[in-house]
Amino acid sequence: MQCLVLAGGLGTRMAPVTERVPKCLLEVAGRPFAHWQLEWLAAQGVRRVVFSIGHLGEAVRAELGDGGRFGVELTYVDEGPVLLGTGGALRLAVERGVTEASFFVLYGDSYLTVDLAAVARAFTDRRAEALMTVFRNRGRWERSNAVFDGESVVRYDKTLAEPPPEMAWVDYGLSVLSSAVVLETVPAGGPSDLADALHRLSIQGRLAGFEVTERFYEIGSPSGHAELEALLRGRAGAGSSAS
Repeated sequence: MQCLVLAGGLGTRMAPVTERVPKCLLEVAGRPFAHWQLEWLAAQGVRRVVFSIGHLGEAVRAELGDGGRFGVELTYVDEGPVLLGTGGALRLAVERGVTEASFFVLYGDSYLTVDLAAVARAFTDRRAEALMTVFRNRGRWERSNAVFDGESVVRYDKTLAEPPPEMAWVDYGLSVLSSAVVLETVPAGGPSDLADALHRLSIQGRLAGFEVTERFYEIGSPSGHAELEALLRGRAGAGSSAS
């Protein structure tokens, strides 16, 4: 299945370095983060990747090229000078005709360990139009935002200051969407947030869920960046010791 990577944002939590380096190219364990992400996607069997770019997008193109050295075929969709947010960028990619009938959606600052083939099977087996991966977070790494009943995300809401006890899961950073549901739920013509569309799908009973049991990593915050740096350097050290 194809994957769309949302990588056009300003990365304000990582400023000032993101004023000159796009967030997806921040160095982690000696390499631009997007290198790690693309190699993980290729190892999971993904061969077609769309990068949604905006802020410092030309730097992303120059660094990643056509994706061949990572084992993927890269296509770009550029938001231009007026950033559209995660929802607007997603809709733009669909409107440009570069997305397939259904595809993974991955945030450009997320490093995950989930089995993508299992997620794709769940999406297909449930005949879903939208699926969100969730992790039973219980507020540990960030504020929980999802209620999961074992099959569906019955409520997804990032706006609550005090989530209710049943809201023990958090958006894992990976979804599967159909192009049709994007055009239906994401407003046209301006900036929007993907979270708003997913919220509406959840309360309409149209958002399938897939529970992941291993935690996520991200580079969108200084603490998250430091955690992933430690993880990847630890893996490299373990590999050197084993050899």
